[in-house]
Amino acid sequence: MRRRVVLAGVLLLAMAGCADGAAAPTAATTPAGPGGTPDGAAATAPVGSSRQTPAEIDRTLASLRRVDDLPLYEMTYTGDYDPTTGLDPAPTSPFGCSLFVASGDRDRPLFARNFDWDPHPAMLLRTDPPDGYASVSVVDLHYLGIDGAPQPGDRRLLDAPLLPFDGMNERGLAIGLAADDTATATPEPGKPKVGSVRIQRLVLDQAATVDEAVAIFGRYNLDFEGGPPLHYLLADASGASAVVEFVDGRMRVQRGTGPWQALTNVPVIGVPADKLRTDRRYATIEAALTRSGGRADATAALGILTDVAQSHTRWSVTYELRTGAVRLVAGQRWAKTYQFQLAGS
Repeated sequence: MRRRVVLAGVLLLAMAGCADGAAAPTAATTPAGPGGTPDGAAATAPVGSSRQTPAEIDRTLASLRRVDDLPLYEMTYTGDYDPTTGLDPAPTSPFGCSLFVASGDRDRPLFARNFDWDPHPAMLLRTDPPDGYASVSVVDLHYLGIDGAPQPGDRRLLDAPLLPFDGMNERGLAIGLAADDTATATPEPGKPKVGSVRIQRLVLDQAATVDEAVAIFGRYNLDFEGGPPLHYLLADASGASAVVEFVDGRMRVQRGTGPWQALTNVPVIGVPADKLRTDRRYATIEAALTRSGGRADATAALGILTDVAQSHTRWSVTYELRTGAVRLVAGQRWAKTYQFQLAGS
């Protein structure tokens, strides 16, 4: 049921893309934690989510290594964590992102995304909880209070499982988020509250299919307070996909009915196709996947991500939902592609 994630390659040649357009560094504000205290206030503060033994903590922190000068790190989390407790980040401005599912070839469905955001360090994280699915995800370390190089033994890294900005699990279920300024989520009595990023950890740990992922969303009240409202793209190894949005306070789901599905920073549910095409990135993705019949391997998908990259695109990643292969480009350096593998897929 649970499989290790291993670094399968180091550098691969990738297609040439646009020039590096990463945003110039700006002064970063340390995000507030759940009680208003900056999350980076103290590296020695109690770690809320870790349920590890001391030996597992040591193994986790010792596994940290730098992969790229974005900077991009990787780390293997050993042991258990509680995905329902600990910090919830409060981003102060929207995540500008582009995501799509290419499922025209049902034997090789693929999930892809650009994460367009501030120049923060990132980390590819591998988790394998004892009561959940193994997964690989990408984390923005700023929301752990880490804006520079993590120091050896920095226990803030033990909360990294709570912050998957996109990811894929061993069953081929993938999820990613993007800002949606129009989204509102009205709490329903009797449902527990969960952070808008943390919900993705619950999905990766517990869902094998899009249907199961949608059901998990339905069990919680999402908390958009203190950060941008979001919408989500889901896909699984069968080629099924769905967009989850929050419209007029209520969760709505649009399931994919064709060979592809896409999401940027404009709402899609109930929006006419001609209006969606007024968003340049959505129109570019639509045109490319319509031409290909929704078929895209990792190279083709990275080509589409190149075409919709913005000046502040921090990482671009593809997840192959049947094979478990992951390809990641850091900071629009398109000629350098890192390959990872969810072992056993």
